[in-house]
Order: sequence, then structure tokens, then C-alpha cells
Amino acid sequence: MDFSLTDDHVALQDAVRRFCDGEYPAHTRGNAEDKDLAAKRRHGLAELGVTGLAIDGEHGGSGYGAAETMLVAQELGRALGGAGWLASGLPAAALIGAAGSAQQKAKWLEAAAAGEQVLAFAVGEADARYDIARLAASAAETGDGWRIDGTKTIVFDAAIADAFVVAVRTSGRRGDAAGLSLFVVDAKTPGIRLRNFETIDARDAAHVTFDRVAVSSADLIGEAGGAHELIEAALDRANAALVAESVGALDALLEHTSEHLKTRTQFGVPLAKFQALQHRVADMLISLEQSKSMACAAAMAVDGNDPERRRRFVSAAKAYVGDACRTAGEWGIQLHGGMGMTEECRAGHYAKRMFAINMTYGDATWHLQRFTAQRVEQEAA
Repeated sequence: MDFSLTDDHVALQDAVRRFCDGEYPAHTRGNAEDKDLAAKRRHGLAELGVTGLAIDGEHGGSGYGAAETMLVAQELGRALGGAGWLASGLPAAALIGAAGSAQQKAKWLEAAAAGEQVLAFAVGEADARYDIARLAASAAETGDGWRIDGTKTIVFDAAIADAFVVAVRTSGRRGDAAGLSLFVVDAKTPGIRLRNFETIDARDAAHVTFDRVAVSSADLIGEAGGAHELIEAALDRANAALVAESVGALDALLEHTSEHLKTRTQFGVPLAKFQALQHRVADMLISLEQSKSMACAAAMAVDGNDPERRRRFVSAAKAYVGDACRTAGEWGIQLHGGMGMTEECRAGHYAKRMFAINMTYGDATWHLQRFTAQRVEQEAA
């Protein structure tokens, strides 16, 4: 595999890094954003083309692929930034872009790319445990459209969303891959209730209940009952970006930790002189380099045309990086000593972001099981 970067890649990476250095001061990274600050940063990312990174140029986006998404996600991970970028700019917008009607694309994608509107992806459910085939929220046909019922859990940016892209079951039984459908639902539609909360990494999310929410047939994305592969592909693309974001966060955490060990002294010498601590930092560096390779492999697989390869590489990357970053995050806090447990120390913020990423769209254990199941199927074939 060729992991080399082009001049355009380097320019994009440098532009995002400069933006992050200016908008996300080192001493505040990981802190919760208020509404105005989040909007300011979102518009700044839009001017760079980040919010429309995966949206076609025809609809106001940049039309970039997974490699460019990886580079942007790494820089945002380093700065603990771009809180609203992933949920709106990747799975939700990608689904409308892949299967939406011309009317849906014109209505939502250009505004999303410009940072003027936010799309939230409502897919997870409490009893599904990351398996989209087990979704229970449903949509039933009515005389002039559809009625959506059910509750979606951990919907990022739900409080500021202008529309939800909702995954529901329109036919079949729970556990069937067939029968899943997607709808784009205006957030102001009657019957939508939010229970807002803050995640461990200071991101905004909500449990969203759809209670007899009426939508029209024009709000259906693609064909009814045929959305399983679309959803799976969108989640794989999002997971590849999350892996890259973890890489950026781990890179910054290692830099912070190394600097701390060089400057903090005990028994008259810097902590970096102690061999046991050197071994910990060396292990963190090994995890970082391996995670970089896994992120590159996942990005290249996402941009390919082989669904089995995409699933295999993304799950392998999410499983490895999830475990590696959890261990490295715990070491980063430990190597900072007692101050690593304080809000003022950035080490804890980086660790919490990596922990949260591991739990988003499938944790390391779930992706390891998914990877193993694919291997078993291949060997049986």
C-alpha cells in the first residue's frame, strides 16, 4: 500500500492545523463549548471546506475521499476540535449524498456544507448494541406518507440539529438485514422529543424519541427496505474517520506526556531519566505508529469498491486502535501523576475523547467479533 501524501494532502493538513492552533488554544482543548463558540468554529471549518468534505462539489462540498478525511480527522483529534463535524458531515450527509433524491440533496447538502445547517444521524438504540439489523424503531405507511415511532440513543448534536437522518425498520423482523429504511426528518416536526446530556468527553448528545412523527414519502432516502448496506457503508466511513481522530489525539497525548516527563523532576532528576517510565512512553509510541498504519489501511479500504474488504479493514482498525488508545490513555494519565486526574490537565481530556471514540459506532470488542465472523465466513466458503 502507498501511504505517501500528495502536495494537496499536505496543504490541506497544514491549513486545518493552522486553524486548530488558532481556534483551539492548548489550555482549553477538550472543554465544553457554548452555543456561540461552537457556531463560530463550525463556520470556520466550513470556510476551510471541512464541513462539506465528503459532499460533492455540485452541492457546495469539497468532494474529497477517505484519505483527505483521515488527514482532517487527525488534526482535529490533535486539537480535540470539530465536535460537530463528524456526525453532520459524514454519516448523515453521506447517506443523503449516496441515495437521496435531487430535492433532498438541494435542500440539505449545500446548507450543511456551508455550516448553516446541522444534520444529526439517529441510528443507535439501547437494545441493538451496535448491530443495525437489530433496530426496532419503525416506520409504518399511512395514507399520505409514513409514521415513525421509536427512540434513538446517543444522537450527537441533536439539540442543534436542523434535521435528523433516521434509520428505522419498515418491514421484516428484528435481526433481519432486509427491511431497513432511512428518512430525513425536519427537527421541527411535531412528535420529536429530546433528552439532552453531555458525554464523558464534553460533547453534546441526546436520546431522541419519535412519537407518531408524520413524514411524507418525499422524506424517504432511497428505496424502502433497502438501506442496510447504505447504513453499514456510512458507519464504516465514519469509523475510519474516528480511528484517524484517535490517532491525532494519541499523538498529542504522547507529546504532552513526553514534555511532562522531561520537565518534572524527582530525586533531583527529570522523570524521563527513569527507565520504567521510558518503557511506558516507548509502548505509547509503538501504539501510535501501529495506529497510524491501521488508520491508513482503513481509509484506503473505505475508498475501495470491495464491501467485504472495507468491513474487514475498518473493524480491524477500530478493534486495534480502540484497545491501544484506551491503554495509552490510561498510561498518559498515570504518567502525569495526581495532576493527570484534574480538569486543568489536558491528558485526561485526550484520554476521555479516545475512550468515547471507542464506544461510538461499535467498540473494540464488537468490531473484533465482526472481524472474526468475517474470517469464519471466508474460511467456510
